[in-house]
Amino acid sequence: MAIEIGEVLVSGKDGSADALVLSLPISFWGGIDPTSGTVIDPRHPDHRASIAGKVLFLPGTIGSSSASAVLMELVHAGKAPAAIVLHEPDAILLVGLICAREMAWQTPPAFKLNRERHLQFASRRVSFDSDGRIAAL
Repeated sequence: MAIEIGEVLVSGKDGSADALVLSLPISFWGGIDPTSGTVIDPRHPDHRASIAGKVLFLPGTIGSSSASAVLMELVHAGKAPAAIVLHEPDAILLVGLICAREMAWQTPPAFKLNRERHLQFASRRVSFDSDGRIAAL
């Protein structure tokens, strides 16, 4: 079992879910359908994959100030990832989680973990906790 300690960026409930390790960075604005959680960018290698309910490993994001709004919409629609693991903090994306939490919506936690560690979780069930432990089950 692989266990990593990530930096907690936004706290949330402990849990577990299947991992989705994206192969390339993505823009939430125009890249993710905010009503379904599906990757809709036809140029992205993970086109048609769903991020809903997954532990989403992001090697990076492609900036847009609307990313936070898209993530908030995903949370509100119940289509957000179970947890988000970022290579580097993305302040704009994380604002979406913080705002959703302020709205008293169930918000997934977010962690920072070097992208070189992401692939070990591909196609695995992953647990995560409030101390930043991320473990392949």
